[in-house]
Amino acid sequence: MKKIISGNEAIALSFEDSGGVFASGYPGTPSTETLEEVARLGNVYCEWAPNEKVGLESAIGASLAGGRALATMKHVGVNVAADALMTLTYTGVNAGLILMAADDPGMHSSQNEQDSRNYAKFAKIPMLDPADSQEAYDYVRAGFEISERFDTPVMLRTTTRISHAKGVVEQKGKVAAKVGELAKDVPKYVMLPNFGKIKHVAVEERLLKLQAFAEESPLNRVEMNDPELGIITSGISYQHAKEAFPQASFLKLGLVHPLPEQKIRDFASKVGRLMVVEEMDAIFEEQIRAMGIRVDIGKDRISLCGEVCADIVREAAGAPATSAKTTPAGDLPLRPPTFCPGCAHRGLYSILSKLKVFVSGDIGCYTLGALPPLSAMHTCICMGASISAAHGIAKVNEIAGRTEKPVAVIGDSTFFHSGITGLLSMSYNAGNALVIIMDNRTTGMTGGQENPGSGRHIQGNPAKEVDMVSLVKVLGIENVFEINSYDLKETEAAIRRGLETPGPYVLVDKNPCVLRYRVKKPLVQVSAEKCTGCRACLKASCVALGLKGSGEKPKVSIDPNICNGCGVCSQHCKFDAMTVASGGSHESI
Repeated sequence: MKKIISGNEAIALSFEDSGGVFASGYPGTPSTETLEEVARLGNVYCEWAPNEKVGLESAIGASLAGGRALATMKHVGVNVAADALMTLTYTGVNAGLILMAADDPGMHSSQNEQDSRNYAKFAKIPMLDPADSQEAYDYVRAGFEISERFDTPVMLRTTTRISHAKGVVEQKGKVAAKVGELAKDVPKYVMLPNFGKIKHVAVEERLLKLQAFAEESPLNRVEMNDPELGIITSGISYQHAKEAFPQASFLKLGLVHPLPEQKIRDFASKVGRLMVVEEMDAIFEEQIRAMGIRVDIGKDRISLCGEVCADIVREAAGAPATSAKTTPAGDLPLRPPTFCPGCAHRGLYSILSKLKVFVSGDIGCYTLGALPPLSAMHTCICMGASISAAHGIAKVNEIAGRTEKPVAVIGDSTFFHSGITGLLSMSYNAGNALVIIMDNRTTGMTGGQENPGSGRHIQGNPAKEVDMVSLVKVLGIENVFEINSYDLKETEAAIRRGLETPGPYVLVDKNPCVLRYRVKKPLVQVSAEKCTGCRACLKASCVALGLKGSGEKPKVSIDPNICNGCGVCSQHCKFDAMTVASGGSHESI
């Protein structure tokens, strides 16, 4: 059977077809749809974990219990899971285990441009790098076979283009899911130092066996055509290089760690010029040069930053670009990303901006609060860092004699992910920061996935719902209060109290995501007679607001097709020119 599906869908389908038993992960673009598709197929158990470390650890447990397991995450999630990964490489597996790491070259939706191939080399484990949806499907099965044959976790690396682009996939038949015996082997699975020393030797021996396997594996293939130009590449870069030079010779790598040294030497000896095409880091090029092999074209002509495309490959090899390049029309209005109409975060940031406080930010939709005109976030490091950073800021403010109390903002899913420990530290170490948990009952930035506070599992069935206020109190925080950020006066008063009260202070803004829960409210209307054109309402930073009319002070207008009736803009108006009816509703999708 053939299907046209994305790389993420192909991985999910192959996981089921390859006898997968357990899948876990944390949503993060571009990996998210993989676990969602496993849930949609409905034949294999899967779950959202609070963070990537827990997801991988749960997959390790499933493997120890004898079931083939999959852990899914984006590239920065591997950082969170790395503690478990680096010991897993020593223990090995019982049943096959695959860690899917989805990289994001070009940073379409990420805070950095990290190359996960470094992790495979660091952990000394095999990594597969598919070049299309069919290979994404095939490599899952190959990954399980390699995992069990060599007693190792296997990393499956995708990139944004592989994860989201669609291609034809032919299913290869199903492997019956089976569960083996629960492993009890203390020297193998308990990494006390004495056992670890023995296992480290085994890891190095395994790497040599994998290198021999890489030489013979069909995952690495040579395509000899015109020998004048030979290209070594993998993944989506193979597609771009193939488009640029269809008649060139290729060493197409599917198993990208460890590299097949002899195969590379043989290929290099048969071509006139050797070109290495890879996105982001020079992983292949550095290793190939270390082998003493001359690389004629590499990162000296292909940037370490951003994505590769066919024109970049052509130009790097000295050939003219062929794609038609267009320039955008002039004087187009800028359309920076902003909050959805009706989003509860808008009111909160309006007040934070007004109060001119230092805001330690985090990863999520609310990171958009850093952009003008709100400009109300001053740092964003990684998931969960807002609270810990605010605590550090507060301690140094105290040392320096500064009285300013910092504010940390964090979403509910991010708080469950890695913010709880930061707040625990603040409580334990007598910190002095205001923490605002923006609880919209979902994982909003990645599309509205469930989390421990949403009351549902990934399959949509009911789950225990964490009470945020009770959880915060258990951590030792005495001052915990709920607010409604749609009410600007109430929100400002609550924030001022938090800033004036010494010690840790937590506000929980519990308003459902307007998209995830389909929040519907009556529209806001503008009275043209009362509007003075002062533009105070534009501080709400809502795309539904615009200006119409000529003269020095055009009047404000509201697009009824966009407005969601939150009323934040009307509260900025000092002339009663905006009105909004009472009422509203929300429903879960």
